Amino acid sequence: MQAPSMDPSRPIVEPSGKSSVRNLPVNLFASVMGLSGLALAWRLAHDRFGAPAFVGEAIGAFALGVFVLVALGYLTKLAQHPQAVRAEFQHPVAGNFFGTIAISVLLLSAVVEPYSAAAARATWTIGVLAAFALSFVAVSRLLKGQVDASHAMPAWLIPGVATLDIAVTGGHMPMAWASEINLFAGAVGAVLALVLFAMIVSRLVHRDPLVPAMTPSLMILVAPFAVGFLAYVNIIGGIDRFAALLFYFALFMFAVVAPKVFRRGIGFSAAWWAIGFPMAALANAALKYADFRASGPHGVLAAVLLGLLSVALAVLTVRTVRSALDGALFS
Repeated sequence: MQAPSMDPSRPIVEPSGKSSVRNLPVNLFASVMGLSGLALAWRLAHDRFGAPAFVGEAIGAFALGVFVLVALGYLTKLAQHPQAVRAEFQHPVAGNFFGTIAISVLLLSAVVEPYSAAAARATWTIGVLAAFALSFVAVSRLLKGQVDASHAMPAWLIPGVATLDIAVTGGHMPMAWASEINLFAGAVGAVLALVLFAMIVSRLVHRDPLVPAMTPSLMILVAPFAVGFLAYVNIIGGIDRFAALLFYFALFMFAVVAPKVFRRGIGFSAAWWAIGFPMAALANAALKYADFRASGPHGVLAAVLLGLLSVALAVLTVRTVRSALDGALFS
């Protein structure tokens, strides 16, 4: 069998190109992240601005259903093609996308919390363990040395963002140990995000541009600051000027990368779901900040970001369903 490519711009697929569950990419879990973030954003829009409550709840239920489908598909891949999963996990770029599983679980704990506090606690705890484990693996790999600088891609940020999401979703967890876990996660995630962000920007400045298929992943550069805002606000229990700095830099990064991502000539693939969660995190941050400032312009900005996110994820959902039905998603 052909060895998996170490080219970070290429997915690990069946060499023959035939349709197979072996080719189901782990980054498809990013769809659950985006949809869960969208559901939470619509909940905020309901609480703060009176948007219809059923919208957020329906999207949350859909996100949960998508997680079940993708998880079953990937478990089938693990059972039938364990070597493909192993190669994907060991890939210098694709391996970081396993963090999308942990983030999905953490976000789903917030989605189900209004319906079952016990299920939310159990789900969050599983997500915490997974996020810390993946962060440990990611950093351990980097510290082995001899890492090709060309592999410093935006996906490297995912394990650090996963630990930040522990604090984002764990702010209301009632366990006595939850507050210390949130502080630990905030510390790990913040430092990892800053260090890796600098490495990635250096690669983007000094090396060749990303190939078109990987261009959507540029949106991940927004995530450390938007998610960092949400985590910091949960940890300190309010919005201060440092939180505002995080929010505004996330907004700045979105303005910088959006024209590079949303342009013609980039074909559809599961990689497009990389835009979902960073945009969702920014929309959630904008909604929280607009509520804090209680100003018209901030409210308009939050509404625009929520609208853009909703349209983008609706398009991605339709395209993904079509891709799955015609077999392109598995080939």
